[in-house]
Amino acid sequence: MTRDEVIKFLRENKIVVEASLHRDGSPQAAAVGIAVTDDLHLVFDTVTTSRKHANLLRDPRCAFVAWHGGVTIQIEGQAELLYPTRPTDELAEQLAAAKAAYFSAFPDGPERESWPDIAYWRVRPTWIRASDYGTSPAAITVVDL
Repeated sequence: MTRDEVIKFLRENKIVVEASLHRDGSPQAAAVGIAVTDDLHLVFDTVTTSRKHANLLRDPRCAFVAWHGGVTIQIEGQAELLYPTRPTDELAEQLAAAKAAYFSAFPDGPERESWPDIAYWRVRPTWIRASDYGTSPAAITVVDL
């Protein structure tokens, strides 16, 4: 699977499982909706009271799995909080671009934007593997980033 095929797959299968680490080292997972930018960054929103938010603030390493039928995409990456109160123009531009991608994928996103405890995260993948178990033998590809 190519990089562009991964982007297309993730845009078509935007509800994924996200995994992060609790402070005691135990894994925690949640279903989240993601948007995917053209440069293959994942964007999602969450409330600041969620476990994933606390986990990612402490340790930005995370993993995702998307699937459809026998095809899976596994992603490992580094999460970055895009906080609207940080006073840099560059971060404001990055947040605006991330929100645009997210709102395009999730038209109900702007409703949550007004919540006092909403946060936006961007994940830069460090490793991606695509697997198609619907073929024999299975087609497994580590995607070139």
